[in-house]
Formats: sequence, C-alpha cells, structure tokens
Amino acid sequence: MRADAQRNYDRIVEVAREVFREQGYDASLDEIAKRAGVGPGTLYRHFPNRETLLDAVMQSWVLRVTETTDKALTHEGSDRDLLINWFEEYVGLISQHRGGPAKITSAMGNPDSPIRTKCGVLADANDRVIERLRADGALRDGVETIQVCRLVGGIATVADQSELDVAAVRPMLEVVADGLLR
Repeated sequence: MRADAQRNYDRIVEVAREVFREQGYDASLDEIAKRAGVGPGTLYRHFPNRETLLDAVMQSWVLRVTETTDKALTHEGSDRDLLINWFEEYVGLISQHRGGPAKITSAMGNPDSPIRTKCGVLADANDRVIERLRADGALRDGVETIQVCRLVGGIATVADQSELDVAAVRPMLEVVADGLLR
C-alpha cells in the first residue's frame, strides 16, 4: 500500500473508532469519511462495506481481549472473585462503543455473522476462564461458553441501552456468577 493510502486507511479507522464510540455501529459512513478528510470513494475503496470497516476497528480490540484475559487469569482470590472480575472485564470489552454489546451478543454463536471472527476471539477468551474454573471444580455441570457470553452480554446490553453505571451492573454479574458456581 502506498504511504498516502496507508495514512488514509489509518485515519479512517481512527475516526470510525471515535464515531462508533459516540454514535454506535450504525453511524453514517459518509460522516466518517468527512471527519477523516477523505471522500466517500476513498472510504469505500478501503472498506467496501460497513462490516469490513468494523472489522478493522475491532482488530486492536482483539489484541486487548487477549491481554485482558491473560490478566484476568492471574487474578488472585476466590473462584467467585475471578469470575466476577472476568465478567466486569468482559462487559468493558464489549461496551467500548454504543450499541456494541447488543451487536456482539446477538452475533455470538452465529456462523453467518460478519463479525464471527471477533465473536470467536471473545468466546475463546471466555472459554479460557470457564475451563480454568472447570478444572478447579468450581463450575456447575453443563455450563457452556456461549451461554455465559450471552448472559453477560445481555447484562451489558441492558447497561448500554439504559446507561447504567458500573456500580449498577456488578450486582447483576454477581447473580450470574453465583448461578454458575457450585
């Protein structure tokens, strides 16, 4: 990619991240192009549809998921503390952009979703925590990763749409954690 094309690409992704954070994933692509200082044609050459732009925006998020999971797994304390800490991190990961929790949670487990790769990364991260707790004998039988993603994602969606603060979300996460643990 030519240097100027790479600059345009990087600028579009940076601006899209900001606009998605402000307005949600359904924000106008034309507005993103305008704020990035490029024409719509330039945006669409790099990103033929909304999903490819979203995928580029989420790439740095994938790296953050891995780092966050690694950190969560080093958490010292009870299995309950580990799980609740992870759930809070999970909510934070999917709540970076307005509307993000609903979009990600509804795509979870859907093989036809354009963001299935990103959902897979998140599900794999969640599975690492679940497997750790399973190995410790802390989980009830039958707990599945996708179920947990959907439960916690549902709470994140309600918090996002109701603009609840972290203090209001934690008690709901505690209820889910208590239901999953032996």
